[in-house]
Amino acid sequence: MRYSVVFSLLLLILGLSWAQNKGSPTGSTTSIGPQKHLVCYYDSSSFVKEGLGKMVIDDLEPALQFCTYLVYGYAGIERDSYKAVSMNQNLDLDLGKGLYRSVTRLKRKYPHLKVLLSVGGDKDIETGEDAKDLPNKYLELLENPTGRMRFINTAYALVKTYGFDGLDVAWQFNKNKPKKVHSGLGSLWKGFKKTFTGDYIVDENAETHKEQYTALMRELKNEFRPENLLLSATVLPNVNSSLFYDVPSVMNYVDFVNLAAFDFYTPERNPELADLPAPLYPLPDRNPEFNVDYQVQYWLRQGCPANKLNVGVPTYGRPWKMTDDSGLTGVPPVPKVENEAPQGPNTLIPGLYSWQEVCSLLPNTNNMYSKGADAPLAKVLDPQKKSGVYAYRVADKKGKNGIWVGYEDPDTGAEKAGYVKTLNLGGIALYDLSFDDFRGLCTGDKYPILRAIKYRLVN
Repeated sequence: MRYSVVFSLLLLILGLSWAQNKGSPTGSTTSIGPQKHLVCYYDSSSFVKEGLGKMVIDDLEPALQFCTYLVYGYAGIERDSYKAVSMNQNLDLDLGKGLYRSVTRLKRKYPHLKVLLSVGGDKDIETGEDAKDLPNKYLELLENPTGRMRFINTAYALVKTYGFDGLDVAWQFNKNKPKKVHSGLGSLWKGFKKTFTGDYIVDENAETHKEQYTALMRELKNEFRPENLLLSATVLPNVNSSLFYDVPSVMNYVDFVNLAAFDFYTPERNPELADLPAPLYPLPDRNPEFNVDYQVQYWLRQGCPANKLNVGVPTYGRPWKMTDDSGLTGVPPVPKVENEAPQGPNTLIPGLYSWQEVCSLLPNTNNMYSKGADAPLAKVLDPQKKSGVYAYRVADKKGKNGIWVGYEDPDTGAEKAGYVKTLNLGGIALYDLSFDDFRGLCTGDKYPILRAIKYRLVN
C-alpha cells in the first residue's frame, strides 16, 4: 500500500512538470520536431531617437525570451578601403556608448540567444550632392579581390572583438525597377511594348557579381569556421534573387537565409498607387512574383533546404495619402494616391508606420468620436488569409485627411508563422523589434506581433 502511494505521487509530480513545461513560453523545447528559428532584427538607430520611438536596452530585453537570434543592425562598408565599419562609432564602440558590447552581454542573461552583426541592410546609404552619381560600393567590393579580403578581415575583427556569434550579410544589390499593375488591354500593350524596348537592366554584370558574391560567402565561411561563427544571408526587399544568388552554392556556406518577402509596394516606389505590401499568396491582376509564396517557392526550387529558409515579416505598415480621386471603397490597388501621408509621430519616417502607430489609428476608445484628421481608419480584414489587412479613411470634400495603409499585425504575423510550419521552413525573420509595439501601448502586451508569431511557431 505504501509503495502504491509513493508511485502515485511520483506520477502526479511528473505530470505537473510536463504540464508546466508545455504551457511555458519556452516550452517549445519539449515539442516534437526541430525548433523553428525566430530571427529578431534590432536597428540600433532606434537607440538615438527621441520620444516614444526611442528603444533602449531595457525596452529590448522583454523580446529576447522569444528570439532565437538577435541581428544587430547595421554595420557598413567604407568606400575607399572596403573595410567593415561601424556606421555610428559614438553609439556602437567602446569609446562611445558601447552598444555593441551592451547587446552581446545580454547573452549572459539569455544563454539560448545568439547575436549576429548585420552589414548593409539598406541602411548603408551615402548622402550628399554627389551620392546619386557614385557607383554601388557593394558591387565594387565584389569585383575587388583585395577589397574582399579586407572586408572579411575587418568583419571578423568586429565580430570577435565585441562578442558577436557571427555575421549577417544583408548585401545591398541593385533593386528591381518598380512595376505597375497591368490588367486587360494594359497587359497586352505591356507585352507588345517589351518586344521593342526590352526589360529594364538591373545590373549589366549580374552574372559576374553572382559568382563573386558566392566567392565572398565562401571566403567568409572559411574565415569563420575555425571559431564556429555563424554566417547568414539576408535577401533584401525588391532584390531579384535569380540575378544575384547562386542558391545551391551559397547554401553550402550559410547557416540560414532570411528572405525579406515584403515591401513589394511602397509609397517611395509606387507614389501614385497604393497596394498591399506583403501578400502571402498571389492576388488577381498583380505581378505573380509580388507575394511571399512565390519568393519562398523560388528558393526551394533552386535547392535551398527548407529548414534553412526564414520568411521575413515586417512589424510596420506602408501609408499613402488618399485624394478626392482615389475612390470611396479603399479596395486595393487604389489609384491616384500620393506618397505624402502624414508621418507617424514616433518613427518620423516618411512612408512607414510602426505597428503601434497603425494601431492608434484604428477604432479605439480614444478616437471613436473624433472627426477630420483624427477620425479612425476603417479596418478591412482578410477572411481568406491570402493578402493581408489594410485600413483607410477616404478624403473629405476638400480632398484632405485621406489615408490608406497596408500593414502587418499580430494576426497576419501568426498566419505567416502557420505558413512556415505548413511548409516546414526554418522560421520567421522579424523586421524589426523597434517597430513592434515594444511599449505595450496598444493592448497592454509588449511586442504583440513577436508574441503572436512565437506562439504560433511552438503550438
